[in-house]
Amino acid sequence: MAATLFLIAGEPSGDRLGASLMAGLGTLDPAIRFLGIGGPLMAEQGLDSLFPMEELSVMGLAEVLPRLPHLFRRRDEAVAAVLAARPDALVTIDSPDFCLRVAAGVKEAAPELRTIHYVAPTVWAWRPKRAAKMARAVDHVLALFPFEPPYMEAAGMGCDFVGHPVAADPVPSKAEAAAFRARHDIAADARLLCVLPGSRAGEVSRLGPVFGEALRPVAAAMPGLRVVVPAARAVAGAVVEAVARWPGAPVVLDPRAQTGAAAEAEKRRAFAAADAALAASGTVALELAATATPMVVAYDMNWFSRRIVGAMLRTDSVNLVNIVTGRKVVPEFIGAECRPDRIAAALTRLLTDADARAAQAGAADETMRLLGRGDAAPGLRAARAVLAAIG
Repeated sequence: MAATLFLIAGEPSGDRLGASLMAGLGTLDPAIRFLGIGGPLMAEQGLDSLFPMEELSVMGLAEVLPRLPHLFRRRDEAVAAVLAARPDALVTIDSPDFCLRVAAGVKEAAPELRTIHYVAPTVWAWRPKRAAKMARAVDHVLALFPFEPPYMEAAGMGCDFVGHPVAADPVPSKAEAAAFRARHDIAADARLLCVLPGSRAGEVSRLGPVFGEALRPVAAAMPGLRVVVPAARAVAGAVVEAVARWPGAPVVLDPRAQTGAAAEAEKRRAFAAADAALAASGTVALELAATATPMVVAYDMNWFSRRIVGAMLRTDSVNLVNIVTGRKVVPEFIGAECRPDRIAAALTRLLTDADARAAQAGAADETMRLLGRGDAAPGLRAARAVLAAIG
């Protein structure tokens, strides 16, 4: 009898991981069945989502509070669906605040049901006690970074380092990058800045004005500067509105009329065509590193969330390239430092300093190597780990 897996992803980065895992599982066992919650990329792999994944994409303590009743209802709905399906395993993907609560509810009602969590929580960065608490609901973890398994194993869970799918993404050629510029009427010799204000509504509303103001002095100092903004599907409309008054004649890549795979491919072409990027902190830093696109990272939350998270943070960097390599080559402007003037100065330096861009290119190459570039595809490695975990 074919195995059945119930998968849950709560945001675009998790959707991407879930789709890679599903593709790998389909290669190893074409008869495998999928149920659960996911986004457009997982849908393209055959998942019929229980409800729209976008309902779970909330970031920040203060932002979550008004949504708690709805999120609790969705949690209970997910737990009931897993228990009714009785899959061979529940595979939760990132979004720990939601996913691990679902896993806990499932374990409490059905202790024998195997639970696997894809993406180890960042206990090395903040809230270290999460690993022990997580072990009560999770049997096995799939880790994206090579230094994470010891943290998970010490808490009593099995753990496999499977690499990060971004390391297996195809890198657009110079010809594809040139074609991207031509297709969007961007001159071959124009400085091109890729700007990514986030994948959640709260991020776009908070970071959009800051990023727009940061671009003004850069554009004034560099006549002919162009801006391209790859939008996440769930916030594409908000992004179009946010960039309307930005300098640089912004080109918004709106994924709503494309398949998930086509939108991802066009986003990678934008990265490859850009001279540099300004991005909200998160997985996108690895996506930029995959195309060796130098970047400046900035992020902020409301005052309350900033104070709480700042008190719990155990690292002096939040950028994944800096963390993986152990070198602070990517400029970061987080919390109170997320100011247009400081961001603008860093962007100007990056666009004009060849040594700074070369240092980031070296760090990007090292990051991809450490995350598994050149090895078996991370989605396939994750699939093998899942099948081994369910016996």
